[in-house]
Amino acid sequence: MKKSFKIFSSAVLGLAAVACSSPQKMAEMAENVSVQSDPAVLEVVADKIEATVSVTYPADYFHPKAILEVTPVIVYEGGEAKMAPFTYQGEDVKDNYKVVPEEGSTVTEKVSFDYAPGMEKSYLELRGVVKYKNKTVEMPSKKVADGANTTYMLVDKSGKADYKADNYQEIIKQTAEGQILYTINSSYVRGNQLKSESIKNFQAALDEIKANERKAITSTDIVAYASPDGSEELNDKLSGKRSETAEKAFGKVTKGHEVEAPVNVTSVGEDWEGFQALVSASDIEDKDLIIRVLSMYSDPAVREKEIKNMSAVYQALKKEVLPELRRARFIANVEFTNYSNDELLKLIDENIDILDEEALLRAASVVKDNADKVAIYKKAIEKYASARAQYNLGVAYICSGDLANAKAALSKAEKDADWQNAMGVIALREGDNAAAAKYFAASGNATSKENAAVLDILAGKYADAAAKLASAEHSCNQALAYILTGQLDKAVTSADCGCPLASYLKAIAAARQGKADDVKKYIQEASKDSKLAERAAKDIEFAQYK
Repeated sequence: MKKSFKIFSSAVLGLAAVACSSPQKMAEMAENVSVQSDPAVLEVVADKIEATVSVTYPADYFHPKAILEVTPVIVYEGGEAKMAPFTYQGEDVKDNYKVVPEEGSTVTEKVSFDYAPGMEKSYLELRGVVKYKNKTVEMPSKKVADGANTTYMLVDKSGKADYKADNYQEIIKQTAEGQILYTINSSYVRGNQLKSESIKNFQAALDEIKANERKAITSTDIVAYASPDGSEELNDKLSGKRSETAEKAFGKVTKGHEVEAPVNVTSVGEDWEGFQALVSASDIEDKDLIIRVLSMYSDPAVREKEIKNMSAVYQALKKEVLPELRRARFIANVEFTNYSNDELLKLIDENIDILDEEALLRAASVVKDNADKVAIYKKAIEKYASARAQYNLGVAYICSGDLANAKAALSKAEKDADWQNAMGVIALREGDNAAAAKYFAASGNATSKENAAVLDILAGKYADAAAKLASAEHSCNQALAYILTGQLDKAVTSADCGCPLASYLKAIAAARQGKADDVKKYIQEASKDSKLAERAAKDIEFAQYK
């Protein structure tokens, strides 16, 4: 835990110089030696406790012929951890240790310990042994700093793997269509056109829509055209007249098949779009040449001229294509209301076989029980060889903690960015952080970036983690990263999920801000989780509030 100030773990007492004539005197006057630690409160970073310890020996304290061995020791619940001693010598000793002169000096050393459980409630002390000739005297232990802050260990290391989305449509847009054909240069609707197969099918579709409670007609379009032969001006007028007669014909066609929706009437003019579609679908020789002409020229007159120059081809067009473009289309725009989530859940139990791939994927996203998700994804794989279901099956196993089956499922999935991220989550949960980092880097998607922030926190790269999580959704990991980088107001805002861990993080932020009332409130909320309650009792973050 970084502080903006430093404290002395032992005040300097009796600063008057004392001439130590023996090792025993050095031990007796040890209270005149001052120690300082940076940080003042020990902190665990990347499973290490490291600090810089400065020891100040006053003038006339260190015997010129003495050797002093100082051993840094962390004392904690369950044991203690020792470093190899630092060795110092008086200025008359003929050896190669650091010299502490009679006039006094300050020596600075780096201390480092591997974290062990229990060190969250601990302290660092220095134990000394003075050697002079054949005498050895133990120095009084000197407490340096309390510890150790383990806040970074609150990081959620489970990782996040996204399910691939379904393309399920709650409302499906459909159309029902029929058409009537006109003779060349005519807008008259012939009686046989009102009884054509196209119109009969349109009427049957209207009846089916009316009888189907899931379907509703939102609007109907009447669209009239002219074939692109003759002058453009003439065809525009002809198309307009056809729209008028088509509207009247529509009334006759829908009599007894009522359409309760707005009717939109449109005159298009020359139907070049329909022309291209029919030519593309035909077996006409040189159809590619015709289509090329359409792409080369936009002027209708030039198009017609160029096509007519291909005399043999034009004869085929007059017979097979142009008559089909002298028409008016009746289009019913329909909305189909798909199965609701509740209906999908019911069908999963009663009639799963009627569901298509998208419905199965949606149903799997709706069910709460993870075993049900697995079963539905397996069904989609079996029935539709669904690639998304294959990947999602792996994610479902990850969510249940079944990493062996997750790996087996993902081994058959497409190795895209989502796959790389999911494999990284597995590696993270297995404790293989190096492999996880490679997978997340290979993925490069937004979720893998969030997961990589977990690795940053574990490695002590707090600023990097905060940067990666800055644009992510609020989460406890984001709040933790902000705490670790001193962005305490942001931390409180980010910890908004309402879970006990979020309250605990808010309590830490409040403690660092000196807000005693908030500390009490948030610890009370967090203590709904017994493990957090137990942690709070020992957490050095709250030492001054106990």
